[in-house]
Amino acid sequence: MDQTEYHRIVELYLDDVYRTVLCCCKHKENAEDAVQNAFVKLISASDTYFRDDAHIKRWLIRVSLNECKNMWKSFWNRNKISFDELETDPSYRDESHAELLEILDKLPANYRAVIHLYYYEGYSVKEIAMILSISESNVQVRLKRARDKMKVLLEEE
Repeated sequence: MDQTEYHRIVELYLDDVYRTVLCCCKHKENAEDAVQNAFVKLISASDTYFRDDAHIKRWLIRVSLNECKNMWKSFWNRNKISFDELETDPSYRDESHAELLEILDKLPANYRAVIHLYYYEGYSVKEIAMILSISESNVQVRLKRARDKMKVLLEEE
């Protein structure tokens, strides 16, 4: 991949990939590392592997989410105690949706990922299934369960 093409892809997809990964990682630094690792892997990926720009974006999201999962599985993350649990909200969060986003943060990571990709990024069930390497029916089940959990959490508050 040549340098101009790489810069074009970074300009197009950096924000979208970062917001998606931040939703799942919850920590700004981990999300930044995961996205950076994905873009580094993009440099070494074959140009012939990608069909179009949408395929590149889906690939970047999937690789970034996998990087985030790998960070959470690491010995360091399983055995550390964080002093700064409070993170600043990402710039796309609107004050009018603050309560809804707080509830979204209470969901398990696999539910947050499908909700974010479906509602915030506008992906279809089929595209989410491809990104997360799960079946379409699994995506639909996760969406339903996430909605049900959010409904219960909303009723509790």
